[in-house]
Amino acid sequence: MCGIAGIFNRRGRPATVNALAPMVSAIVHRGPDGFGHFTDGPVALGHRRLSIIDLSDASSQPFHSRDGRYHLTYNGELYNYRELRTELEAKGVVFETDGDTEVLLQSMILWGDAALKRFNGMFAFGLWDSVEERLTLARDRFGVKPLYWSKQTDGTLLFASEVKALQAYPGFRTSLDQKALVEYLTFQNIFTDRTLYQGVSLMPQGSVMHVTRDAVPAPVRYWDFDFQEPENPPSDAELFEELDYLFRQSVSRQLVSDVDIGSYLSGGVDSGSITALAARELPYMKTFTVGFDMSSASGVELGYDERAKAERMSYLFKTEHYEAVLKAGDMERALPLIVGHQEEPRVGQCYPNWYATKLASRFVKVVLSGGGGDELFGGYPWRYYRAATKTDFSSYADTYYDFWQRLVPNEAFDALIGPLDASAHVDTREIFHGVFDQVQTSGRLRAEDCLNLSQYFEAKTFLNGLLVMEDKLSMAHSLETRVPFLDNDLADFAMRLPAHLKVKNLKEVVRMDENKSAKGEKYFAKTKDGKLALREVMSRHVPDEIANAVKQGFSAPDASWFKGESIDFVRRKLLEDEPAISEIVDTNVMGDLVEDHLNGETNRRLLIWSLLYLNEWIQSQDLQPATPEPEAPKAAA
Repeated sequence: MCGIAGIFNRRGRPATVNALAPMVSAIVHRGPDGFGHFTDGPVALGHRRLSIIDLSDASSQPFHSRDGRYHLTYNGELYNYRELRTELEAKGVVFETDGDTEVLLQSMILWGDAALKRFNGMFAFGLWDSVEERLTLARDRFGVKPLYWSKQTDGTLLFASEVKALQAYPGFRTSLDQKALVEYLTFQNIFTDRTLYQGVSLMPQGSVMHVTRDAVPAPVRYWDFDFQEPENPPSDAELFEELDYLFRQSVSRQLVSDVDIGSYLSGGVDSGSITALAARELPYMKTFTVGFDMSSASGVELGYDERAKAERMSYLFKTEHYEAVLKAGDMERALPLIVGHQEEPRVGQCYPNWYATKLASRFVKVVLSGGGGDELFGGYPWRYYRAATKTDFSSYADTYYDFWQRLVPNEAFDALIGPLDASAHVDTREIFHGVFDQVQTSGRLRAEDCLNLSQYFEAKTFLNGLLVMEDKLSMAHSLETRVPFLDNDLADFAMRLPAHLKVKNLKEVVRMDENKSAKGEKYFAKTKDGKLALREVMSRHVPDEIANAVKQGFSAPDASWFKGESIDFVRRKLLEDEPAISEIVDTNVMGDLVEDHLNGETNRRLLIWSLLYLNEWIQSQDLQPATPEPEAPKAAA
């Protein structure tokens, strides 16, 4: 697990260590165990190392092929590297190290891009072929590890694990990408490969691109999610047995390490099941929970603190358990640090994750996370049901689009973004539809099809945002996060699960929609109505009250805190004087929306967090005035 950066001067100028060094220094937190660099004419590759597998200097990077043709800077872990190594050795490949870095390099040399589909793990890398003068950039299929790239006006291509490394390149300048901002204010996420930094793109998950002196082609997708209702599925009992086997296999695979591994442990089935299985192989492993001071919380927020459930599981699994308790002021203190490391905002509140990674990093270098369990196994039934009754794609997409406008009421949106250029007012509905570009959407839809479309959408967008956030916050503390649910074999299995093993009441939702008198009751899903197969199988490993508990997201009681203990902070940052965010939003409209929450009229906790983040982000950035630029190329099929 590491940080990478690189330069390709496509017009032939020599790339220098002096230009590369500031880029690599900017991400020292990602790899405090070592630093390496390599130059070859127009190319410079840099690396920061966090030693996890093969701690010897033999696996230091950039890593080179024996003949000196190929040079690799790589961030990630291949959990199946031993199997790949055996296959490569059978083909005559001789290895000089014991780690996964050389396996990745030799796989790419032997199999080319076809190797990417063989890799079971998380990765982002840059590979330079000095003979063909070709730079290959690739990101893992699920997008666990981020990779940013930017094409400069002088033809230079830059890439790195974080935007701050690109910003450290001598002469680098950027401005606010206003179109990306409109995406974020619509969805609390960015669905395209844009970022808030104009001219900087996030490599799409499951994509690869080959850069030469002559061309910077669009990234090409080598893998994509494919949720399909099976025509003749095995029996439920057979599926349960297969799921149990694949899950146990995935957890075991991801325990490969030459350093200590711990696990997050909330009160839920995902992290609880991972911990239960990992603890069988790692006695007295360390576990970590973050809870919340609930003294001022009310309503549904009273259930947000899961420390008691986590302590119960720690007792059962005999883990060495640590916990932290957050109060309202902890968000205020952490916000500048979070913005500095996460860079642009993605998805919702993330400061609980910041403190969780901070806690875990005090004791281990690797931590297991339950991320991906909801997206793959159907963890959001109350969202899926909203569009489950549609019979054509256009109606489905319009309904789900309306739901995913998370932050600003329609009637206030245009006025809120009034300070932005007219060209920034992009068609966000078209952007939403564009998520499904690689999916067959013609023909009549069944409820099962709508469910699969919703899972596809959330895996491509919501999960992607969660993974980027998790990577940035954990690596800020030099901590590697692993996600056993995002194992290739387990994910392939999950995408073929029948709908009745994902969510309850799908047919009932359709019946109630057809019965117009009952339509008002349509969205009756309870938060334990999802992940049915996973709950059934995980009840073998965790107590029934955990396996079948109501789902609880990892969220602080912000709705209460923002209008309570943190109300002065919110007012000071957003409503008083001249906030930095006034450059991009109408402060009168913003003030009315924020006051709605502070007065207890409407719950706008998501919007307030986003505004606080954007206000801090603008203050922290050295942005140039916006200039018209061509759009970054979109991923190709």
